Amino acid sequence: MKRYKLPIAAALLAATALAGTPAAADTVLRLDEVAVGELDPAKATDYADSILMFNVYDTLVLPVQGGPGYTPHLAESWVADGTDFIFKLRDDVKFQSGNPLTAEDVVFSFDRMKALGQGLSFIFSNVESAEAIDEHTVRFNLNEPYSPFIASLVRLPIVDKKLVMENLGEGEGEMKDWGQAFLSTNSAGTGAYKVFSHNPQEETVMEKYEGYFLGIPELAPDQVRLRYGLEAATVRTLIAQGEHDISSQWLPPEVLKSLAADGAQLLTERGGGAFYIKMNTQKPPLDDVNCRLALVNAYDYAAGISMVSITDDVAQGSASTGAIPVGMFGANPAGETLSRNIEEAKRYLSECRYDPADFTLEISWIGEVPIEERYALLMQANFSEIGIKSEIKKVPWALFTEQVTKPENTPHISQIFANAVTGDPDTLLYPMYHSSAAGTWQSPEYLDDEKVDAALEKGRTATDPADREAAYSDLNDRLMEIAPTIYAYDRQSVFAASNRVKVPALSDPNKAFGLDGMGFTFRLMEMTGE
Repeated sequence: MKRYKLPIAAALLAATALAGTPAAADTVLRLDEVAVGELDPAKATDYADSILMFNVYDTLVLPVQGGPGYTPHLAESWVADGTDFIFKLRDDVKFQSGNPLTAEDVVFSFDRMKALGQGLSFIFSNVESAEAIDEHTVRFNLNEPYSPFIASLVRLPIVDKKLVMENLGEGEGEMKDWGQAFLSTNSAGTGAYKVFSHNPQEETVMEKYEGYFLGIPELAPDQVRLRYGLEAATVRTLIAQGEHDISSQWLPPEVLKSLAADGAQLLTERGGGAFYIKMNTQKPPLDDVNCRLALVNAYDYAAGISMVSITDDVAQGSASTGAIPVGMFGANPAGETLSRNIEEAKRYLSECRYDPADFTLEISWIGEVPIEERYALLMQANFSEIGIKSEIKKVPWALFTEQVTKPENTPHISQIFANAVTGDPDTLLYPMYHSSAAGTWQSPEYLDDEKVDAALEKGRTATDPADREAAYSDLNDRLMEIAPTIYAYDRQSVFAASNRVKVPALSDPNKAFGLDGMGFTFRLMEMTGE
């Protein structure tokens, strides 16, 4: 039996003044994200959602700031015994409603996520049940060993059961709608910031929760205004005029470069993800591995990296060494970067059973992410050099996620940014490459490979770190061999920011969390007033 008792760490959010918001706040933080924000903890998945979750809600554990591993948060300690994990909760935590945190809230949060089956619920597929042993002790029962379990808990926001039960909407059964209508516009967490208003098409406004159990530093923003869907030109103008504080990560490199030249900060976050160019392995001609390997070798990796360079020191990506980002279990060394090889590309194409004269590849790019159009054009030029014709199609995100549910509707080539949502490679690689994951936005390859499945399953069940490392190394080798994906670059998120805000978690590697979105822990930011 292993026992863990680690120092407590912290996290979370703030808000802003609008017409109609409560009395003027002392400080307001303004930022934006491309995608709309999902406020329901059981449905949250992407970056905007993560910002909301890490600030409005708390979790049992948090990533260690500035280092590897996880530290207790709402839990003060835990005991691991095989497939059982027992957590002792803090007894000084209250929800924003004033209700005390109990083990029943943890059980309810888990049961709700599993019952709805949306968002990141797949992370907990190996968890059989959760049960309250007493008021401040909860046990999770796993149906098999699952090495990333502690890591997965950073994606289980704890919900105020009593408040939700008082606000059940229409639906069948005892739990009716599980509070979905209520939680789509209201917060029910213990987090450092509470929701004042939420319009998923425009913005979410949040305010300090003065009863936060760890306290909130005086210099943290009093309010936060998270805006959605602002155009790059609008963000550039607002920051230049001092009317915006932090951009999204999706600004084109030249806009970030211009803002930096005008005095803006460049904040960075490495969360364990990459830019993936996905190939539909079920649609001819990409059902032939030789055709896929021809594309892998024809792609100009160096040109792709130059397209996301901002300054001599800052870029939105670094050279990839393979299927697994550098630094994760199983990754190839940083020096073994991928490079273009036209002669190899032509050789593989000559071994493909399809004649290039007989097909035209469909290269798609997500309309909300303009940088992807540039990569589509780069691929079109690269592939034409070996005699492959292609057409480029702009696809809105909502349509793309619908298309990929069927292999025949999925484009030959798709582009996505993906990351390990818990910081563990299991949550990056399993949703992309396990055969059971096919038909999602993360898995438009429709890959079905026994060796890949076996390595992924060993990676999540092996308890010895060395065995996990070996499993992911084998996985990396196999993916490079069968080439379902072009690994364009390892990703680094870059944000432009005004000088009126300090963000240690996005500017000091010793204070970084290593998890996408957690750098936006507003409780740890400082408003300078400049």
